[in-house]
Order: sequence, then structure tokens, then C-alpha cells
Amino acid sequence: MTKLLIASAVIALIASVLVTPLITKKREDGKSRKVIGYFFIGVFVLGFLATAITLYVTKIDVNWLVFWPAIILLTLAGALLASGIERKIKGILFLASLGVAVYVLSAPLWNANEKFESSEMKEEVEIKPFDETQTPASVPPKFARNKMKKAFGQVPNTSYYELGRLQIQKVKGDYVYIAPVEFSGFFKWMNGDTTPGYFIMSATDSADNPKFVKEEMKYVPSAYLNANLERHMRLQHPFLIFYGDVQLEVDDEGKPYYIRSYGEFITARNGFDVKGIVLVDALTGKSETVELDKIPEFIDGAVSPETVSLQNSYFGNYVHGFWNSMFGKKDVKIPSDEGTESNVSPIFDEKGDMYYFTDFTSPKEGVDSMLGYSLTNARTGDATYYTGNLDSSYMDSQGNLQIIEKKFIEKKWTGEMPVLYNFYGEASWLTAVLDSNGFLQNYFIVSAANPEISVYATTPKEALKLYKTALSRGGNTVDGSSNAEEKQVSGKVMRVYKERLGDFTMVSFLLNNGENYLISAETEPLAIYLQEGDEVILTYGDTGEQFLPVRSLMIKGLQ
Repeated sequence: MTKLLIASAVIALIASVLVTPLITKKREDGKSRKVIGYFFIGVFVLGFLATAITLYVTKIDVNWLVFWPAIILLTLAGALLASGIERKIKGILFLASLGVAVYVLSAPLWNANEKFESSEMKEEVEIKPFDETQTPASVPPKFARNKMKKAFGQVPNTSYYELGRLQIQKVKGDYVYIAPVEFSGFFKWMNGDTTPGYFIMSATDSADNPKFVKEEMKYVPSAYLNANLERHMRLQHPFLIFYGDVQLEVDDEGKPYYIRSYGEFITARNGFDVKGIVLVDALTGKSETVELDKIPEFIDGAVSPETVSLQNSYFGNYVHGFWNSMFGKKDVKIPSDEGTESNVSPIFDEKGDMYYFTDFTSPKEGVDSMLGYSLTNARTGDATYYTGNLDSSYMDSQGNLQIIEKKFIEKKWTGEMPVLYNFYGEASWLTAVLDSNGFLQNYFIVSAANPEISVYATTPKEALKLYKTALSRGGNTVDGSSNAEEKQVSGKVMRVYKERLGDFTMVSFLLNNGENYLISAETEPLAIYLQEGDEVILTYGDTGEQFLPVRSLMIKGLQ
């Protein structure tokens, strides 16, 4: 609060100097000085109150360019009230303030190249293949939020509170959703003073139930006056430039903290380049600034999703400057708006690092072909743009969602949180499918290059098993190796294991040659009758995997 008051006093002093006529005629010197003194003090008091109230209510940063409209009015008033040489000086200041206004307002027209440079990404062709032994963080946030709302009875004095913003992160090596309990109004805040805690739920297991964690928090987004989190951050750091909403992060001991990204304007008050975070203890309010290269280990989303979305916009639109983005649109790529958080979707790699995913499409209407996709490290802000296989045309996220909508048109189910993965060497969309009430129904996987290859199942792992078989049936090698051979073998079945996945049965079996094989009843319906002792002839893809994908199967004596 002290910093805000000092800043308000300095701004009010400058306003008093600009408006008050300081030079008077000698014959009126004594009387006019007294009047001028009162006028100066009056302007100072009014300016101090107006500035302090404005800064406190709006929570805006104290950057001198934010006051350019006021500077124009103050210098104009000062020039009109002054006389002689002072009028000329303040007249020049008025003209200079108009120049500042032009500078601020025109910045988007000429700083596009600087924006693109600040967001430039390294380029690669394709992301690494997904490790099928892992489970992707695929529980959609809408579904997780619905489950948390149904579990809200765990919160003491439930009527005082409501569920806050959902945030995905890694806690003790597990991928989870975190959602704080927030005040539901001013009078509830007056009575409650602190919120009781937050909910936590698995982001990989849709069967997991939300758990309420008791951790008191005083400085939260729904609090008022000085306890309001954003105002608390602003009062502690009045000169920082923030971008994006505050986010809740908890450490491995479950202690809650709030963070917010800060940085610098690209030019004037336009554009944004992230530099670090402000970290606030949610209970004590202790606050500190942390640069990106010094972020604590438990922080996953140091760079806000709003910042990443903005950087994606710069990268896609300003490759050849501002005017090209408006008219010619050469090489322009439009970032998707299908993400779950400010048009981007958080995902985790095999090391447990969080990235924001976005796909880019053509600015031409009616085109659902993807031009590429990006992954931005949520801790460092470093981004990579993947062009995909240039010999193939990839379907974008919107096209993927349209396929799901048509697939389940009678049930009126829709897709949410489409993310592109490299499954078995194939660029593939994994999407959660929700019913009209927001409940999770299944997971849908479709090839981005070959949309006719698609599967769905109740869990991601089940869908992946079906997808492997579908790729094999479609002639793909399922391991990304273009030289995997198609081979034929015959032998005696030693062991058989059958598992129901989605609408079909997966059959795993061991031959007397010591090799394991996998086939879906969708590929070969009679495979459901396979049993120990059967003599078989089969064609399979020699992918080198533990379970080799079978493309055709003949059971002797049955076919």
C-alpha cells in the first residue's frame, strides 16, 4: 500500500506542476503567489485522491505511458492557464503529449516484426512417439469440474463458497487437477475471512473421485479489499506488467501458492514478453518475484496459458509483418481456439514436464487441414513448431471434432480437449467424448493423416490397443518404421487371452515359436473362437514389439 501511495503522490505532484501557472507578473506577485499556492495544493490533493483511487480499484500497473490521456488533458489545461514563456513551454509539452498518444496507439501497426521475433520457435518435423506404457493426462477439465461440484458437500459451511478455476499440474509425480474453494460473495467473505482449502483429482483416471484438502487460504481471487489476490500482488509490485490470470499451484506437501506471469511490453504498451512470475503464499500473503530460470521445482505452469496463446498469435500472424496479416496473408497460420485453457491445452511429456499444445490451420474459410502444431514449455516458455510430414495432409482439431460429432450424432455427444500425439509413428488425435451433461463417455483416437482409421474405448489404454490393431489392418507399421516387413508364420497356439475393449474383443496368443501376437475381432471375427491347441496360419507386421500385430488369421479346421 505504501508504494501505491508514494506513486500517487509523485503523479499528483507532476500534475500540479503541469496545470498550475507558476510564472506571474511582478505587480501581482504577492497576491497571486498566495492564490497559486492554494491552487497548487488543491490540484495536488485532487490528483492524489484520483490517482490513488484509480490505481487501487483498477489494479493497473504504474507505468507512465498508462497516463497518456491524462497527460494530454493536463498539458492542455496548463497551456491555457499559463501566459508568456510558460504558455509556450507547456504548449510544447501538449504537442509532445499528442506525439506520445500517436506512438502508443500506432504501435500495433509497426511492431509486428518485433512480436514475431519474440515468439519465434525452433522447427521440427514430428514429436517423439508416445510411450504406450504411460497414461496420457486425458481426463477433460469439464468432466473433472462436474465431479468436483458433486463432491462439494465435503466443504465445511458449503453455502459460503463456490468452486474456483481448475488447474492441471503434477503433484508427487501424479498428474492432477487442482481447484480452489472460493468465496461466493462479499458478505460470505466478511464472515469467512479465509477459504478452507481446495479439491484435487486425477487427470489420468476418470474413475478417481475428487478429494477435498484442508488448507486455509486468505489471499484468493474472490476476496475483497486488500485480501483480493490480484490487488495484493499489485500493491506489492505496482510497477510490474502482468499478463494472464492468477493460477493455483501446490507443492508436494500440499501447501497452496498462487502465481502470475509478469514481463515487459514489446513496444509502448503493446505486446508482451514473459520474464518471470510473482509467487504468493495463499495464507500469509508473502510475495516474491522469481525469474523464469529460477522457478521452484513444484511450479508447472509458470508461463500463463494466456501468454502462450498470445505468443502463438504473434508467431502465426506476423511472419511477414502486420499488413500481410491483414491482406495478403502469405504463410499466415491461425492458431486453434479448441484448447481447454485460453485456446491452448496443457499436456505432459515422458519426463513429466508440462507443455501447452496448439494446432495451426489455414486462414482460408472452410479448410480443416492442419498446417502444423506447437508445444510450448510451461516453465521456460521455449516453444517448438512441428510441421508434420509434409507429404501428408493432416486434419486439424476442428476437423477431428466434426468427425466425433458425426460419429455420435444420434447420442449428441461431443469431443473436448483434442491433443495430437505420435502413437506408433502415426500423428493421431486423442479426444475425450462427453455427453450433453458433461459426463465422460469414451476416448476417441483418429489418424490425422488417414481419418478413416479411428477407434474409441472407455479408457485411453483400451483405445490405444484398438488403435494399434486398426493401424495394422490399415497397412501401417505401428512403430513408425517404414521398413517393417510383413511376414507369414504357422504354428500351434500355446496360450490365449481374450479381453473385451469397446465394441470388440482383443485376442492375445502365444505360438509354439515363442512369439506373442495380437489381433482384434474387428479384423478377424472368428478370432473369438481361438483356443489352445489350434493350428493357425497368420500374417503379421514384424515391428519388433513384444506383441506383434496380426493382419490376417486362419484357424485350421475352422476356416
